[in-house]
Amino acid sequence: MELFFDLVMVFALNRLVASAVPGLEVPGPDGSDSPSQWTAVGRTLLLFVPLVWTWTITAYITARLDPRTPGTQWSILVTAFAMLVMGTSVPHAFDGAGLPFALAYTFVLINRALVFGYTLSGHPLARLFFRGMFWSAVAGMFLILGALASDRAQVLLWILAVVIDLGSARLGWPLPRLGRGRATAWALAPHYLADRYQQLLLIALGETILAVGITYAGGTGRTGGYESIGLLVAFVTTVLLWRIYFHRAGQVLGKAVAAAPDPAGLGRFIASAHMVMIFGIVITAIGHELIQSHPVAYAYPAWLVMILGGPACYLFGRAALERAVFSRVSLRRWVGIGVLLAIGAPLLAAPPLTAGITAAVVLFGIAIVDARRAAHRPLEKPHPANGKATWSWWRNP
Repeated sequence: MELFFDLVMVFALNRLVASAVPGLEVPGPDGSDSPSQWTAVGRTLLLFVPLVWTWTITAYITARLDPRTPGTQWSILVTAFAMLVMGTSVPHAFDGAGLPFALAYTFVLINRALVFGYTLSGHPLARLFFRGMFWSAVAGMFLILGALASDRAQVLLWILAVVIDLGSARLGWPLPRLGRGRATAWALAPHYLADRYQQLLLIALGETILAVGITYAGGTGRTGGYESIGLLVAFVTTVLLWRIYFHRAGQVLGKAVAAAPDPAGLGRFIASAHMVMIFGIVITAIGHELIQSHPVAYAYPAWLVMILGGPACYLFGRAALERAVFSRVSLRRWVGIGVLLAIGAPLLAAPPLTAGITAAVVLFGIAIVDARRAAHRPLEKPHPANGKATWSWWRNP
């Protein structure tokens, strides 16, 4: 059932990638980058957060409640349909058709909290669901109002809704008389949630192949095989992202959380690191869509943010994961981030395909160093940091 739900998530992410590309292709009046290109970048993040938050809450519920029971399965199916509606609404969410997206998101969060809160009446979890339901209703109100508003007002209201949703969760969904308190799903099911987040990351990587493959298959007017080179670069980049993730830290993720002094705190940090990595993968997919459509065109700054910024964002999340699992700073990943940021300006004079190849070379260098350091050594055991020390990335463990 969870894998079925993940298939709908693939569709939603695919629509998110496909909807971002047209906005990035609109040049300014003088041929430079236009405000609409940067707007497309911000809108992508604004739509990404509710989609991933819906997936996250579902994963936390199935970590606590048996996903094989009829009640939990019905909840997953209802959420899957809501995710389907949200995915179909993504391309036009800011073109006057955002109401289905807002209604589906609000309905599934409120309905799920109400049903489980009532079913678990008398159990301490019931308060958790009811507190979450209240704050989801507040956030949903701003989403719905934004969907009915004009363009700029919609963006501001939706930003407010996202801040309320994530901020209230970070504070433990506080309410008078009902108190506050965070979910401890990571402490109860560390291996299960580690597997679920790994599956989500693999879904995002698979969506990259899906998006670029569809564009390549439907391409017209090919120019000297550049699109074929772009397809190869996209595939190699995806493989390298997979390799960099699973090299050591990704392999022992569940064990690290289970062995941590504060499993719940470390689990939340690891979940945040995965969100950063997955957003980096989505941005990378958008960048390779642009490469596939315009391999030798002028590289706008917003395009380079996708092509180079996506892998940099991914490496940032992966460096955080390294810190969480092994209590150390991953210097080579920080060097990779620095190189990707430094080469942005020179690559403005090169076509997008060159930027894609350069990013792949940087990732390949990191993967090679990983392999050399691990050669002929046994699998490293996790050494997780405690909750507060996890944030001190530059402190010696």
